[in-house]
Amino acid sequence: MKYDLLTILGPTAVGKTSVAARVALRLDGEVLSGDSRQVYRGMDIGTGKDLADYTVDGVAVPYHLIDIADAGEKYNVHLYQHDFRAAYTAIRQRQKMPVLCGGSGLYIAAVTQGYALPDAPPNIPLRQSLEQRSDAELTALLQSLKTPHNTTDTHSRRRTIRAIEIALYAQEHPLSDNTFPAIRTLYAGLTLSREQRRERISQRLHDRLQSGLVEEVERLLKQGVPAADLMYYGLEYKFVTLYLLQQITRRDMTERLEVAIHQFAKRQMTWFRGMERKGIPIHWIDAALPMEEKVERMVDLLICEA
Repeated sequence: MKYDLLTILGPTAVGKTSVAARVALRLDGEVLSGDSRQVYRGMDIGTGKDLADYTVDGVAVPYHLIDIADAGEKYNVHLYQHDFRAAYTAIRQRQKMPVLCGGSGLYIAAVTQGYALPDAPPNIPLRQSLEQRSDAELTALLQSLKTPHNTTDTHSRRRTIRAIEIALYAQEHPLSDNTFPAIRTLYAGLTLSREQRRERISQRLHDRLQSGLVEEVERLLKQGVPAADLMYYGLEYKFVTLYLLQQITRRDMTERLEVAIHQFAKRQMTWFRGMERKGIPIHWIDAALPMEEKVERMVDLLICEA
């Protein structure tokens, strides 16, 4: 076969997990999560793990890179590269087809395109200090610290802060690149119109709140996960934590969270369009199509492209 990996990507709320599980079942494969927050145990509702989706017609589809770190732990893309490579290699040795599924563009690119990332430890005091700066200030600081290791974009404050952290660490410590070879990957994307995506995001947020999202965050806080760490994970965990700390009302929490998720979905699409501008083909499929048609199209893509 021409490809060693099928990657199913797209913005939040387009139904990637259910499609990936069914495609993996058809291909006698296993699913690798490409989500930067689903690695954390106990962060289930807010990250949309949807573990029930991995059972298809009574068959359990194996999945990997979910629930591999404790909430509050400083997991990062460098660790993900190592964990992904171990899981991917094991799947290939079992002669199964690996199916990577997720919306974290950096994580997906890091493992499929052979990124060389420096191993710099997190600096929490520095991150907290940088969080007080504006986007423009962070971008200017990053540009002043440019190093050969620093090729990040500035669409995400989190990535910008991490890049600054690496650059400052490199000024005093030697960095060793950890290069992983690129993988022959077929990229299949699920997409919706802006209106459909907004409707799904709003409905999903309502469902998550009804399913116990606030209680999940409250439980994590009671278990000793620092509020600052939860807020660092962003989106649901940031705004629900602010609500539980009585810094915003429930209505403010819901409204601001919904806006933030819409903005996040837009940033995800910006990343994927950036991949295409770099010459990486993504085969887009309408997420509103019937499930079987989506599965057939992805399987056909893999077979035809082979």
